Amino acid sequence: MTIRVDTQEIGSRGEDIAMAWLREQGYYIVERNWRIGHYEIDIIAQRFDTLHFVEVKTRSIRSWESPYDSITQSKKDALRKGMLSYRTIYRTPLETQVDLIAIVIDDHGNYTLEYTERIL
Repeated sequence: MTIRVDTQEIGSRGEDIAMAWLREQGYYIVERNWRIGHYEIDIIAQRFDTLHFVEVKTRSIRSWESPYDSITQSKKDALRKGMLSYRTIYRTPLETQVDLIAIVIDDHGNYTLEYTERIL
């Protein structure tokens, strides 16, 4: 049986997978889909004394573009501005970093997950 989902469903499924994986690794989820203005952080998670601003990119195995292809300079700039806005509003004393979780899902719902720290 082939599972067909649209890109919004794939993205939401990817965020669910990412949150579960982060929890399994000992992260505390602070926020999901935190927004300010035009900026959005998919997941904000804390582990030890670091606040991780996690961008989640999920693609179907049939996609011509890898999750990494969508991390353009303008995307990095938006992530940086979102993180700085969060730090300013909440005045967090924690160290901060921007990370990437790249997920590829096949037609049967199986997936691979790659975690890259400090993409900025």
